[in-house]
Parts: sequence; C-alpha cells; structure tokens
Amino acid sequence: MKQLLEKLSNASGVSGFEDEIRNLMMEELKGHVDDLEVDEMGNLIATKEGKPDGKKIMLAAHMDEIGLMVRYIDKKGFIKFSKLGGINDQMLLNQEVYIHSNGEKILGVIGSKPPHRMKSAEKKKPVNYEDMFIDIGASNREDAEEMVNVGDPITIKQKFAELKNDLVMGKAMDNRVGCAVLLEVMKRARSDATIYGVGTVQEEVGLKGARTSAYRVNPDMALALDVTISGDHPGMKEEEAPAKAGEGPCIILTDASGRGIITHPQVKELLIDVAKEEEIPYQLEVSEGGTTDATAIHLTREGIPTGVISPPSRYIHTPVSVVNVQDVENAVKLILAVLKRI
Repeated sequence: MKQLLEKLSNASGVSGFEDEIRNLMMEELKGHVDDLEVDEMGNLIATKEGKPDGKKIMLAAHMDEIGLMVRYIDKKGFIKFSKLGGINDQMLLNQEVYIHSNGEKILGVIGSKPPHRMKSAEKKKPVNYEDMFIDIGASNREDAEEMVNVGDPITIKQKFAELKNDLVMGKAMDNRVGCAVLLEVMKRARSDATIYGVGTVQEEVGLKGARTSAYRVNPDMALALDVTISGDHPGMKEEEAPAKAGEGPCIILTDASGRGIITHPQVKELLIDVAKEEEIPYQLEVSEGGTTDATAIHLTREGIPTGVISPPSRYIHTPVSVVNVQDVENAVKLILAVLKRI
C-alpha cells in the first residue's frame, strides 16, 4: 500500500488536468477489471462484472488535487496565479512549484515582498496570494512565454515520505488515499454485484465529475472514497474533529451540516454492521465542514443511496498531509466485506 500511495501522491492532477493520475490508475487496473473507459468529462470508469441479475454498485474516488493556474505573466517574466480549490494562502509562500506546460515541468518558487521592506502593519498580516508571484528565472515576459503559458496548471513540489508508526506524508493525500482504496478494492473484489470503480474529475471545484458519471452509471448504491480531517494534533479541539489517525476509517453520517450528504439509513446500517461483524476498526463522524462526491451522487436521477468512507488525514489541503496506512488498509477491508454482502 505504501508504494501505491507514493506513486499516486507524487503524480500530478490539478482539477481539470487529471491526465497523469488517470493514466497511472488505468495501468494499475489493467488485467484486473472487465472494462476500462474514459468518459467525455475525463472520468475513469472501470467495470468488474457480477451476476446478470446482480446490483450495480458505484465506488467513486476523485482524482484531482487542489492547485494553482498561471493567470498572468508580467513584463519582467514573473508569474501571477489563481487558486484551484480550497487553499489557505499561508501555506503557499516560499513553496517550490512545478508549472506543467507542454509536457514539461518548469521549476519555480513562490516569492513575495521581503519583510525588510514591509511596514509594521504589513508584517502583522498574512500575505495574500494576490501579492505573491512565481519566479521561474525568466529574464522578461518573452523569455517566460517560451517556457509557460497562461492557463497552465501548477502543483507544489513535494515528495512522498514515510514517518514513524505507519504514518506517511505527501501532497494530494486528498484524494490519492481514496484512489488507492479504489484501486485495491477493484483488484481484489468478489461480488455478485457489478462494480463500477470511478475516478472522478474536478471534485475540488464543484463535484463535477461525480455528477456526470453517476448519471451515466445509474447505480443501485454508491460509496464515495475520500479523506476526512484528523484532529489529533495541537491546535484542534477533539469536539471539533474527533477522528484520529490509526483508529480506523471514518463512516460519515453527515457532512456540511446536512447541506452535503445525510447518509442513507440502510447504507449506514450496512457499513456499521459489517465493520462490527468483521471486527474492522472504524470511526463515526458528523461533520460541519466540507463535503465529498457523495453529495452529487446521491442527488442524481431519482436519488441513489450513498455513503462515504474516509480515512483521517492530518493537515488536509496542504503539501504535507499525513495519513496512517493501516486506516487505508482497513478502508479496503471494509469495502471488500460490504461488497460480499450485496
């Protein structure tokens, strides 16, 4: 699992530019599924056939990661950028980045006005991303335009690494963790149901791929595979984020204070009963924060009973997200056990 997470985390796939991660997932699934296709939106749909009269189950993991996009190149060759997805400006400053342009990765660094030239009031305020820029070493606009283009996606330069006690660190753990779970389940699943493993696009900017792929698949039940906030570190109150790394994947009961998904009662009961019977560690979560692909899926067509399984992740939406590999493995075990029951 660690090797798979490393490959997925190190790959690039900003929202709308998921080609690299999708190709990697297709290579992983070849020989393990009955059909692989890419739809018009760019979603990857892998099918594992069950019995002719069996149910249709959709497993969805979004392939995209938060990132940046080249917005403007000034006359000196410095690059201004826009954000794609939920990014805290504080984590951007002084990061090394890759601008992905014409099949090449152009190295740059995010800079800003030095503190030596800031007024006292400026020093006390966080630097906004609008005041940052990317330096790629260009001498002028024409020089920069030979390397990059307006509209090119940008990722933070960060390599996967192992920490102690089954913890690993890397960029894009939201949602390469879900992608890893999806791949392992599709490789190992045995079920009477036909299973559709869907790598969705553009979740971070509006759950777009989930909406279109769910309409196409039209499953009887769906599970979104994502990550949730692990609050077991300084600066977090347990009541705000009770999930803890190493205590099992979370079964999400509701998110976004109900504006997202409220998990279908039968799906909730199925997930909890299977986890208990198989003695798979799990956590329950009622979230007031963000949401997942499940929100778009469960509102498709006449409505699709949907649930969410999410291993906890520390420092979510940063280049140094941390997850416990055992939580990821247990998410795989839980889904495999659920599929056997259907």
